[in-house]
Amino acid sequence: MTHTKRPIRIANCSGAACDPGQHMYNQAKCGPVDVITGDYLAEMNLATNAEETAKGTHPGWIPTALDGLQQTLDIANEKRIKIIINGGGLNPKGLAEKTLEMVVKEKSLNLKIAYVDGDNLLPRVNSILKKIKSGEYGHLDTTNSDITLAEDSNAFIDDPEGMPIVCANAYLGYRAIKKGLDEGADIIICGRVADASPVIGAAAWWYGWNEVDYDALAGSLIAGHLIECSTYITGANFAGAYKYPVQELMNLGLPIVEIESSGECVVTKHEGLNGMVTADTVKCQLLYELQGNIYLNSDVKADIAKIKVEQEMTNKVRVSGVKGYPPPATTKLAVFYRAGYQSEILINATGYATDHKWDYQEAQVRSKLDEWGVKLDVLDFQRVGVPKENPDSQLSSTTYLRIFCQDRNAVNLGKVAAAWAWNGMAHFAGMHGTLDMRTAMPKPFLGFYPATIPQSELEEAVNILGSDSKRIIVGSPRKTESIQPRENYTPTQPIPLEHFGTTVMRPLGDIALARSGDKGGNVNFGVYVQTAQQWDWLRSFMTHDQMKKLMGRDWKDWYYIERVEFPTIYAVHFVIYGPLGRGVSSSKLLDCLGKGFAEFIRAVHVPIPVRFLPRAQI
Repeated sequence: MTHTKRPIRIANCSGAACDPGQHMYNQAKCGPVDVITGDYLAEMNLATNAEETAKGTHPGWIPTALDGLQQTLDIANEKRIKIIINGGGLNPKGLAEKTLEMVVKEKSLNLKIAYVDGDNLLPRVNSILKKIKSGEYGHLDTTNSDITLAEDSNAFIDDPEGMPIVCANAYLGYRAIKKGLDEGADIIICGRVADASPVIGAAAWWYGWNEVDYDALAGSLIAGHLIECSTYITGANFAGAYKYPVQELMNLGLPIVEIESSGECVVTKHEGLNGMVTADTVKCQLLYELQGNIYLNSDVKADIAKIKVEQEMTNKVRVSGVKGYPPPATTKLAVFYRAGYQSEILINATGYATDHKWDYQEAQVRSKLDEWGVKLDVLDFQRVGVPKENPDSQLSSTTYLRIFCQDRNAVNLGKVAAAWAWNGMAHFAGMHGTLDMRTAMPKPFLGFYPATIPQSELEEAVNILGSDSKRIIVGSPRKTESIQPRENYTPTQPIPLEHFGTTVMRPLGDIALARSGDKGGNVNFGVYVQTAQQWDWLRSFMTHDQMKKLMGRDWKDWYYIERVEFPTIYAVHFVIYGPLGRGVSSSKLLDCLGKGFAEFIRAVHVPIPVRFLPRAQI
C-alpha cells in the first residue's frame, strides 16, 4: 500500500470531563492541525450521570465538550478542521443536535454534523445478563482460570431488583467514525467509543485504509492511546517531572500526533504552548493502562512487544515497531449497577505513640459493632501517613485514619458512625478532625462489571444530520481472531544479580521511571530504565516474587500477577489482578484509580548496583 499524502496531524483536546473547553480552542488556534479529537469519558462518567439523565435533570453529554465546541466552531470552520469527540456521553444525539443548532441558527457556518450511536445496550441488558449467567458471555478477566474475581463481583446478576443496572455501554471502534468522515461530516459526536477510536477513524479516513490494513490501524491505535489522556504526555502525571522547574509545568499544552501512511507516528505539540514531549514522557504514557504486550481494540489488535520510542528533535518523538492483527470477535461492555451504600470517617492523630492510638480507635469501633451484632460487607481501617520524627510543625506530625465501609443496607451502615460516636468522648490523646461528619452518612455507590460480548450484539451506526440526514449501520468486522491467553513469563535469560557488583539500598526511583493506572479491578504497572546495562539488571531483578515483595503489606495471596517485557524500551510491565476490587466506583482503596501505585513502588528501597548511581547518591 503506497501513499504520497503528508502525515495527518491529529490534536487531542481532552482526557477527562474536567478538561476545559479552552484546550479545544487552543489546539485549533495555535498551529496547523487537520483533526481535533477528545476523550471525555472515564469509565465512571456515564454511570455517574445515568440516573440524572434518565430523570431529565442532566443532559447526558459532557458540559466541557459543549464549551469547547462553542469556543472552537468558528475557527474550525475557517481552517476546515475536523472535530471528533466522545463528549456525547449518554446522549450523543442531543449534543449533535445542539451543535447543529449552533452551526446553522447561531453562526451560519459550513459544517456538517454527525453522531455515532449503538453503544447503549441498556434496553437489551437483561437478555445479555442471561447469557452471562449461563456462561455464554463472561467477565473480562475470567478467560484466565488463575484469576480470582473480587468478592460479590457477580452478585448483581442474581439480584436484579436489589442491585439494578443503571447503564450498560459497549466500547465501539473506528468504523462508524470513518464512515461519517467519508460522508463529509466535519464534526462527529460519539458516546462510548474506545479511547483511541477517534484517532484511528481520522487516520483511516485520511489515508483510505480498509479493515485489513492491520499494521497501519495498529500504529494509529497506539498513537491514539498516547494522546488520549490530555497532558499526561506533555508533563503531567510524569514520574520525571521533579527534574523540571515548577514554572515549566504550569498551563501545559496538549499533544499532537503526526500519523504517517504506515501507521508510524511522531508525537509533538504546538510550539507556543507549555510542556514537553520527550522519549520519557512518551514511554510513561505508553505503559499507562496496558494489559500486557497486546493492546486490544474492537477493530485491531496491536502487538507492541517490539515498539520503539526515539527522540527525533526537541518536542518530537517517533513511535514505531507496532504490528497489527485481526481484532477479537468481542468487545467490552461496561455495566454499572447500584451495589449498595458506603461511607467513611476521617480522624486525625498527632505525634507520640500514633500506632497505639489507631489500635485503640479501631478496637473501640469494632467491639461496639460486634456488641450490636452488626456485620458489614466491607469495614476497613486505613492508616494514612507516618508522623515525622522530631517534627517541626504540628501538621508534619499528623496522620489520619480512614474508616471505610460498605453494605447493601443503609441502616446497617449508619451504625458505624453511631459506634464511633458512642466512644466519641472516650477518645485517644489529642484526637481531632474537621468535625464535618457528612462523609459518614451512607451514600449510594455503583458496582462495575466489565463483560465481554460479541460485536454482533451491536448496531454501531453513524447518523448524518441536516437536509441530507441518514443513518448508516457499519456492521461487525469481517475478519476476527480469537483472543489468546495473555503472555506471562519470568525474566528472559536472567543475569545473576551479583554480576552487577556492589549494591546500596536506594529508592527504585533513583534509576527507574514508571506509570500505573486502573483497568477494572486491576492495577497495571510499567517500569523502565535508560541504558542497556540497567535493563539487564532491571529485567533480572523485577520478577513476579520481587513485585510481591515491593508491594509489602498491600500484597494479598488471592491477587494474581502477569509479567511481560518490552526490551526495545527497557521496560517491564505487570498487571496485578484484584487490588481495586470491583473497580474505581466501588474500590475501598484511597488510590481507587491506581495512579499512585507506581510512585509508591518507586519509593521502596531496593539493592541498586552502585555502578548505576551518581556518586552523590551513594
